[in-house]
Amino acid sequence: MTILSTIQGVCKVVGLTVPTEALASTERAHVELVALANEMADRIAQGHDWQSLKVLATITGDGSTESHSLPSDYIRMLKKAQVWSSSLETPLTPISDTDEWLGLDIQAFDFVINAWTIYGDQIHIKPALASAVTAKYFYVTNQIVTASDSSTKTTFTADDDTFRLSERLLTLGMIWQWRAHKGLPYQEDMETFEALKETLISDDKGSRMVRLGKVRLPGDLTTSYPQSITP
Repeated sequence: MTILSTIQGVCKVVGLTVPTEALASTERAHVELVALANEMADRIAQGHDWQSLKVLATITGDGSTESHSLPSDYIRMLKKAQVWSSSLETPLTPISDTDEWLGLDIQAFDFVINAWTIYGDQIHIKPALASAVTAKYFYVTNQIVTASDSSTKTTFTADDDTFRLSERLLTLGMIWQWRAHKGLPYQEDMETFEALKETLISDDKGSRMVRLGKVRLPGDLTTSYPQSITP
């Protein structure tokens, strides 16, 4: 399905004239539907860490650079994400509080494990990664639309563009949101949308390992100090 067929489907349900073209249409309702499609697509994309929108970023150290630009298509890191270095057996230490990061910077602490934070559209790692050492992390891309030539982009700009996630979910989302905007009953349509979204989120995670008996160690347990200590 393309964005044109999606909008045509929405029009049939909400009682609007079905267009033969959408992005170039000047009819007010069709212009509103194109804007709504882009808004709803963005909301769906950011509502979950969809596996198809996950991208792996790699930083290569040079021994001196502590600040690295985020990828050009970066929206955010995953809701549960860590930065891993090729030189350690444990993830780098995240510092979410900017005052704490400033204190570490000013007081020039010696780090056992590199620390990282994000500000100013850059990821900062302290101390700098050694030469040829890599650090990797997953993030969510803003490239949520596929063009006819298979390139990706952030918004719908042509009738033959397709949504990288569920087009059925996009259609249902547009239907309930359109009705809400127009002051029409939308509760049932919204519930249908939310039910499908939860199903897709559950399926997107893949199968899970079944464990029998007691769990001996927490799932998030990591090594407290990754190197051996010589007395």
